[in-house]
Amino acid sequence: MEERVWPLYALHITTPRLELGLPGLAALAELAGVAAAGVHDEARMPFSVPWTDASPRERERATFQHVLGTVAAWRPEDWTLSLAVRCEGEVVGRQDLSARDFAVTREAGTGSWLGLAHQGRGIGTEMRAAVLHLAFEGLGARCVTSAAMADNPASRRVSDKLGYRFDGVDVAAVRGSARTLHRLRLSRADWEARRGVPVEIRGLERCRDLFGAGDDGR
Repeated sequence: MEERVWPLYALHITTPRLELGLPGLAALAELAGVAAAGVHDEARMPFSVPWTDASPRERERATFQHVLGTVAAWRPEDWTLSLAVRCEGEVVGRQDLSARDFAVTREAGTGSWLGLAHQGRGIGTEMRAAVLHLAFEGLGARCVTSAAMADNPASRRVSDKLGYRFDGVDVAAVRGSARTLHRLRLSRADWEARRGVPVEIRGLERCRDLFGAGDDGR
């Protein structure tokens, strides 16, 4: 029923180990539980918006509400696709792809988190590769951006593996301190040169118009 009303629920992206999809209520509850269990060392904050500075119960509820909010707020001119990531059937984290005025800019951005128990296995790289394939091959993006705290080498390594180039710095106030973020940019040519993860997309044609993609522009 939910796929008929909101065809983005029929969109699935698979890699050798992972499946990414917009979570229904049951999967969303699983994802919220992963957030509650923790996504980073509490002594450091890898996000410019410190959403994890909360109790496990509050993180759980905030994750649940956030993903539902992305569905409620979706417009072809301004969207965030917030995907639950499954590894061998288990929900392990979230991978986002977002854009404003994609029909004009052909530019999107990524963001993600992975449960602490699932880090260090290369999942972060593989799930980012999955949404890059959606952006470039599926939607006809010209460029995809990301950002990482200057003191978060793990996030930067994922971007470097996938071909992103340094694109300047921003400064954000986080936990009352100034933190430096590295802006990163991946062109279609650099993506083509580094793409190595096999990716399959199902269900995109049913919801392409919701991305403002139209003709994919390639």
